Amino acid sequence: MIWKSLKESYRQYLLLERSLSKHSIEAYLNDISKLAEFDSMKLSGVGPKKISAENLRDFLNYLTDLGLGARSQARLVSAIKSFYKFLLLEDEIKDSPAAGLESPRLGRKLPDTLSFDEIMLLVRTIDLSKEEGTRNKAIIETLYSCGLRVSELVNLRMSKLNFTEEYISVIGKGNKERLVPIGPDAIKYISIYLDEKRRHMDVKKGSEDIVFLNRRGKQLTRVMIFTIVKNLCKEAGIKKTVSPHTFRHSFATHLVEGGADLRVVQDLLGHASITTTEVYTHLDTDYLRSAIYDFHPRYK
Repeated sequence: MIWKSLKESYRQYLLLERSLSKHSIEAYLNDISKLAEFDSMKLSGVGPKKISAENLRDFLNYLTDLGLGARSQARLVSAIKSFYKFLLLEDEIKDSPAAGLESPRLGRKLPDTLSFDEIMLLVRTIDLSKEEGTRNKAIIETLYSCGLRVSELVNLRMSKLNFTEEYISVIGKGNKERLVPIGPDAIKYISIYLDEKRRHMDVKKGSEDIVFLNRRGKQLTRVMIFTIVKNLCKEAGIKKTVSPHTFRHSFATHLVEGGADLRVVQDLLGHASITTTEVYTHLDTDYLRSAIYDFHPRYK
């Protein structure tokens, strides 16, 4: 019972004092639940206040034997340290058994990217004679041209397209809106899709303003975008593990490799990590456009 009550108090701490997202809070609590299960199974239920540093090391060794990877263990250590820091703040304990707990060393994992030639191969592989061909080509061009998250793509709205100024407006993480330059090829194929396909569809209620629709006139799902990308890679003979997010990584990588300013790339991606730095949130839109035209290969 002590675990349950302390976990609930910890939840409120994460929400109100740490201001973490719902997803992050659940991840932390799930990790603490694993420790509670270990306490019940291996420590005779001594409770969080009586767990020792040695108990915590045994817990991590136990998870290693079960096959838990280094990254998952690192996250778990972070959650445990946070939990015991909370118990200290609440005067539930006098010393933290997690103070000397070390995370496993992690090798730097670089995100998978596609070369420009591989992306062009994917674009050329799309069969425009198929019903969904023009839509899929517009999707791939938009993912790569704008570096969008898949959630931003499926929620892209026609009312947020400004092809005259060559910008689109997207809603990113934290419900924050940003302007993103869009290249001529993406504009071309979105326009063809809207004029030749979408305007003739029976659009279902709630999807009237959504750009990309399925055959039933409803908003595409994230899963469907993953399926489109997966099938396209298979047809093109690309063996890499590719997801919609790969186009976002490729977008950023190609800009940086071309010489674009890192601050500009971060602003284009809408990274939350820079929103607290004022210089990143007040970049001139003409500067953004010139940077992407100068350094993104699809704009040349």
